[in-house]
Amino acid sequence: MPLIPEEPQIHESVPGPRAVPNPGRSAQTPRPVPGPGPRPVPTRPGGAGADRAPIPSPRAPRTTAAAPATPVPAAGPQVQLIPAPAQGALAAADEAVDLLLDTGREPGEILVLTTGDPHPWAAHELSFGEASYWAQHDAGDDVFYAAADATRAKGRPVVIVAVNGGGDEAVAAAVARAGALLVVCGDPQRVNALLPAGV
Repeated sequence: MPLIPEEPQIHESVPGPRAVPNPGRSAQTPRPVPGPGPRPVPTRPGGAGADRAPIPSPRAPRTTAAAPATPVPAAGPQVQLIPAPAQGALAAADEAVDLLLDTGREPGEILVLTTGDPHPWAAHELSFGEASYWAQHDAGDDVFYAAADATRAKGRPVVIVAVNGGGDEAVAAAVARAGALLVVCGDPQRVNALLPAGV
């Protein structure tokens, strides 16, 4: 059998100057590669405009799971209770809105009502005057935020109630506006005591 000569090894080299450590200079620290930038902050409702402040960016998902939806008789809405303290009810309501939009609900189907302090979006929009604020409600093409005792706010298929204070009448007024789905964010003991018997 004939002998096959060994193939010569070829060493690859990179053209250009070689890095030779300089005793008078310290080694440079490599710069980090920039990652993806922050996601654009969505504005909701009313679209992006020069005079509109963006809605705060979505928060990280909560570690506690929301209670499963409780079916009710055909005459009433489906009810879901999301346990939250009064100080966290607005944040829980915002998370519920994001989840509903992510799962395919149309923005115009959602009404968010607060029983205590107004939602920051409502307070911001009211600063431009009640006429433009209620015009957005009447258009019905985006999520709308209002006080639970605002009699002008019409019901929608999905009503989210942030129980962030206020009296018991405000909670009852908010519950009465729900169509197919009612999401209540608040203290479970208080909410269960205020919900009608059939809900």
